[in-house]
Amino acid sequence: MNINKLTIGLLIFCTTLHLQTYAQGFGEGPFSQLIIRGATLINGNGAPPRGPVDIVVEKNVIKDIVVVGYPGVPIDSSRRPSLKSDGKEINAKGMYILPGFVDMHGHIGGVSQGADSDYVFKLWMAHGVTTVREPSGRGIDWTMKLKRSSEKNEIVAPRIFAYTGFGQGSKQPISTPEMARNWVRENANKGADGIKFFGAAPEIMAAAIDENKKLGLRSACHHAQTDVARWNVLNSARAGLTSMEHWYGLPEALFEDKTVQQYPLDYNYQNEQHRFEEAGKLWKQAAKPYSEHWNKVMSELLELDFTLDPTFNIYEASRDLQRARRAEWHETYTLPSLWRFYQPSKISHGSYWHDWGTEQEVAWKENYRLWMTFINEYKNRGGRVTAGSDSGFIFQLYGFAYVRELELLREAGFHPLEVIRAATLNGAEALGASDKIGSVEVGKLADFVVVDQNPLKNLKVLYGTGAIRLTDDNEVVRVGGVKYTIKDGIIYDAKALLSDVKRMVDEAKEKEGFSILQPGIKQ
Repeated sequence: MNINKLTIGLLIFCTTLHLQTYAQGFGEGPFSQLIIRGATLINGNGAPPRGPVDIVVEKNVIKDIVVVGYPGVPIDSSRRPSLKSDGKEINAKGMYILPGFVDMHGHIGGVSQGADSDYVFKLWMAHGVTTVREPSGRGIDWTMKLKRSSEKNEIVAPRIFAYTGFGQGSKQPISTPEMARNWVRENANKGADGIKFFGAAPEIMAAAIDENKKLGLRSACHHAQTDVARWNVLNSARAGLTSMEHWYGLPEALFEDKTVQQYPLDYNYQNEQHRFEEAGKLWKQAAKPYSEHWNKVMSELLELDFTLDPTFNIYEASRDLQRARRAEWHETYTLPSLWRFYQPSKISHGSYWHDWGTEQEVAWKENYRLWMTFINEYKNRGGRVTAGSDSGFIFQLYGFAYVRELELLREAGFHPLEVIRAATLNGAEALGASDKIGSVEVGKLADFVVVDQNPLKNLKVLYGTGAIRLTDDNEVVRVGGVKYTIKDGIIYDAKALLSDVKRMVDEAKEKEGFSILQPGIKQ
C-alpha cells in the first residue's frame, strides 16, 4: 500500500471511529453497509406507499431499494439483499420509512428565547427533521460554524442551509444599489447559501436580488409591512426571488382597488396588537378566490417557478390562542426561558395578547380560509409549496410545530401524500438539493424518518408525544413518535433525543424552582 492510500485509509477509520464514539447514547454509524428491512416506503415524490422493501445503504448513499414481498405473505429470504459481515441491519417490519423532513423556516434558537442550538437541534431531529433552512439568525459566522459541524457530524444536528438576513453584519445601513451588490458578494464569499429579505427600497431590492441570482444563490423574503406598499410578492418574483415566507405581500399583490391595506388611522406598526389584529383582516381585502385578478397573479407566480412557504402554524395562536398555549408538550419540553418569552408583552415580537378575544380569532379563521384556498390551488396547478415552522415564537416549539405545520397543510386541502411531498422533495427542490435529498431513491443520501405507525392515516403519530388511541381492551395508549431519524447514514434514537431535551428542561426548572403558569395566574 502506498503512503497516499494509507493516509486516506487512516482518515476514514479515524472519522468513522469519532462518529461512532460521539453518537453513543443517541445513535450509531455510519456503516459500510446498512440494510433497513421490511418497511413500507413512502418515498416523498407523491407515489403511494409500497412494501415490504429492503433499503440498502453504503456509508451515506442509497444503493438499492428491493421489493421483498407482499402484504400478509411471508417474505422469501432468498429475495433479500445479503448483509455483509461488517454491516448493520434494522428490522423495520410493520414500520414506515420516509425521506428526512426539510424545515424551510428554522431559526436555530435565539438569545431572547434562551434556546441554545443543542436544545433546538435535538427537538428537530427527534421529529425527523434532517435539513433546515435558517432564514436569518445570529449572524453568518455563527451559523456557518454550526453548518460545518453538522456537515462533519460532529454534533447531533440537521444539515443547515444558511440564508443571511439582508444587510446583516454591514457596518452601515445599505442605502444604494452598489452597496447592496457589494454586501451580496461578501455574503456569498462567507459561504452563505442565500439571502433572507424583509424589504427595502425597490432599487435596492432589485439590485440585491439580481446580484444574488448572478451568483447562483437562492433567496427568501418575509415581505414586511413597512416596505410592502412599494414592493410586493410579484415585484420580488419578477426580480428573481426564489421563494417567499408567510403570506405578507401576497394579498397586496391581489389588491384590486387599493395599494395599501386599510390601516386604521391610529395604527402603529410597533404595537403588536395593531399589527396582528389588522393582519387578520388582510385577505378579505384581496381579490376573491378564482376571480380574474386572483387567477392572473397565481398564473404569473407559477410561470416564474416561485416557491411558497406558508408557515401556517406560526400564526395559529391568532385563530385559537388557548389551543396554542395549552399544547401538551409545553409541560415537558419547553424551557422556562422560552415560556417566559411567549408571555404577554408590549416589547416582544409576537406577544400581542394585549386584548385578544373572540372577534380577533373569528377574523383570523376567515383569514386562514382564504389564505389556505390560495395555497391549495397553487399546489393543484403545479406550484411548489413547502413546509416551514418558524418555531420559537408565539407558543410554537421546535419540532412539534413542524408536525403541526403538516397537519395544517392537510387542513388546507393537501392529500397526506402531498403533505409529505411538501415536507420532503419540494423543500429539497427549493433549496437546489433534490439531487441529494428529498426522496428515497438510489443515489441519494441516507436521510430517513422511521415510524412504527402510518403517518398518512394520522399525522399526529409524528409528534414526539405520539397519538392517543383507545385499545379494544378499553386501555388508553400513546402510539407513534418517530422511532429513528437517520441523517447521513447515522442512526439516531429519536426518543433518546427527546429524553435528553426533557433532561435539559427538568434541570432548568429545578434550578429556578419553575413551574408553568398560564398568563394572569399567580403562583
